[in-house]
Amino acid sequence: MSASPSISRHQHRRTVLTRFGLLLWFSNAILLPVLAVIFALLHPLESHAQPAAFVTPNEMGAGSLLLQTTQEGRYIEAPRLATDVDIDVNGPTARAVLTQAFENSTDKWVEALYVFPLPEDSAVYSLKMIVGNRVIVADIKEKQAARAIYEQARKQGKRATLVEQQRPNVFTNAVANIGPHEKIVVQIEYQQAVRLADGRFSLRVPLVVAPRYSPQGASPITQQADLKAGWGRTQDRKSRKAGDKPVSAPLMAPGSDRTNPVTLKVNLNAGFPLDDIKSLYHTVKIDRLNDSARRIVLDGDATADRDFVFEWNAVASNVPSVGLFREHVGKDDYVLAYVTPPAVATPQKADREIVFVIDNSGSMGGTSIQQARASLDYALSRLEPSDRFNVIRFDNTMTKFFPDSVLATADNIASARRFVTGLEAAGGTEMLPPLNAALDDSHQANGLRQVVFLTDGEVNNEQQLLDAIARSRGRSRIFMVGIGSAPNTYLMSRAAELGRGSFTHIGSVAEVNERMRTLFDKLENPAVTDVAAVFSEKNVSLSPNLLPDLYHGEPLVLAARMGKAAGTLTVSGMIGDRPWTISLPLDQASNARGISKIWARRQIDDAEVNHTLGKITQTEADKRILQLALDHHLVTRLTSLVAVDAKRPRPANAPLTEADIPLQLPAGWDYKTLLGVGATRDPKVDGKRHQTGDRSQGVDGDAEMQVEPISAPPAPNLPLPQTATPGQLFILQGLLALLLGASLLACASRSSKP
Repeated sequence: MSASPSISRHQHRRTVLTRFGLLLWFSNAILLPVLAVIFALLHPLESHAQPAAFVTPNEMGAGSLLLQTTQEGRYIEAPRLATDVDIDVNGPTARAVLTQAFENSTDKWVEALYVFPLPEDSAVYSLKMIVGNRVIVADIKEKQAARAIYEQARKQGKRATLVEQQRPNVFTNAVANIGPHEKIVVQIEYQQAVRLADGRFSLRVPLVVAPRYSPQGASPITQQADLKAGWGRTQDRKSRKAGDKPVSAPLMAPGSDRTNPVTLKVNLNAGFPLDDIKSLYHTVKIDRLNDSARRIVLDGDATADRDFVFEWNAVASNVPSVGLFREHVGKDDYVLAYVTPPAVATPQKADREIVFVIDNSGSMGGTSIQQARASLDYALSRLEPSDRFNVIRFDNTMTKFFPDSVLATADNIASARRFVTGLEAAGGTEMLPPLNAALDDSHQANGLRQVVFLTDGEVNNEQQLLDAIARSRGRSRIFMVGIGSAPNTYLMSRAAELGRGSFTHIGSVAEVNERMRTLFDKLENPAVTDVAAVFSEKNVSLSPNLLPDLYHGEPLVLAARMGKAAGTLTVSGMIGDRPWTISLPLDQASNARGISKIWARRQIDDAEVNHTLGKITQTEADKRILQLALDHHLVTRLTSLVAVDAKRPRPANAPLTEADIPLQLPAGWDYKTLLGVGATRDPKVDGKRHQTGDRSQGVDGDAEMQVEPISAPPAPNLPLPQTATPGQLFILQGLLALLLGASLLACASRSSKP
């Protein structure tokens, strides 16, 4: 008996559907994965998002926690919770506690590198780290020994921390074996002396280190000392991890809502009745405690995109012109003295030459170039007819406006001011050629020769520039003018010290007239020369041991160590052709804390300066620095703070956590302009870009501007985000699905025929 037509058709449909299901199962379970593997072998694809852009410690722009990656010497930045700065100012010294809290939000154990800026004259002496319920206190060791201790602990899975100095104002803290979902708190303590200039006291707290330009062929050379029995040789310093070289760091795009919040408090006990107290760049609340004490607190959280600077002075009838303080530590007394020479009007010498140098590189974009142009324009307006002057501008090229210095006639000044007004910020920061050009004194004339250098100083080759000043300064005096919200104050201060000049900071356009007027008071008045300091007692170690020239409003700041603070300190010099002398009775010195560490820090700086000037060898400098650092528990380029916690070891082979936080630029920097840093331009086109108005008029008629091209590296490649979608594989899968669908449809059509 034959089957009915309805049953036959039902069985046929079931057979077709079964075959269709088997084909789908085969394609999804076997064929597609096999094809995907074959395709991956032929054309490898990213199976996840491209990792965050790698950075190195020197590229970081603020206190940052860097997480170690699988690539040696490269890190990625971790999320920051908060930063707090607590400062106690007592008379001439300030003790600061910098606290930053971080959280490891991953399920992994991590090794981290914490990068933070500090004042260039700070004496860093203490580190405490709280990880979970463990408190780790660091000790000072020679750098190689400290690194070896840290490396051993890291490999054994023990908690460890290592603080090293990368630059005089940039430090790093490596932290090994931070557990999953743990919070850590890092506390750094340092001492510094308050700054006194022009009758006002001030203190700067750096909160951001700007990205720095690396001139071609001018990579910084860092050495370490290999000392045995106190003597040894120097060798190139090797990083803890190989491959520690500059790479592109992500930059925070304009309009980003991410901030690096900072809270800050200052307890000010000046020691004299206070008058005017102000924060220059941040909104603060000021509570009056008594006539000589105030509490200054940031009004809300601030963003770590500019330095915090506050100033104070005494009431008009009590403005101090001298200060004398001491601290007893161990068997010795340490003395800190401030001596301000009297303001004596002296006739200006007729023959004076001023060379103005202005930085118009890409990092000066935004408000910085406005401040620089306004400052230089003001300076040109203050020139006297008897002065000779020139203007040099630079980025990755250089322009001398006049072939040589010219008289400050009305026409020459007008031409120079038009030239300055037309300057725009672009290009790299090749600072060495314009510095050498400004110091070129081949005609060897008599009289004063002054170099006024306007820049943010954001370069990596500081030592190369300082060596050039020491080698070629001659009779020139160098006056550094720091421009912007976070200039490289280490370079500025050391250059002014070696150049026997002064350092002025201009942080906003509103400060231009006041700060430049004060600077010209220094330029137009002869320095106090032949400065000497003599103690009546014997065996006194004085810093600085090379006493500087003094200018109007600039005090002499001395730090000394002696057996007992007794007898007198006599300071003398010449103001013009008149002798000047003052004696201070040391037994009347007031007690103050932290002077011993300030003295040690300045002795270390003296060793660096003496080496730069060629007065001592590298080995001699290293020996002095190492001994001072170990005796006074200070972090230097030769010593580090290290601590190891033997408990709670990390599991073996634990992976590392990754995070991606872009670099925050200092306030006022122009993001788009900075992207062009390092671009090479045609010198002829560059010269035309900077020529404004008529050709510059020299004393002998028309004078072409001298444009000198300077080689520079190409513009940095900024990492762009990459998607995690394997698009090519999806296309292949889609085509395969279409092919299978068509095959199944054809098969079904043939099977449905009677």
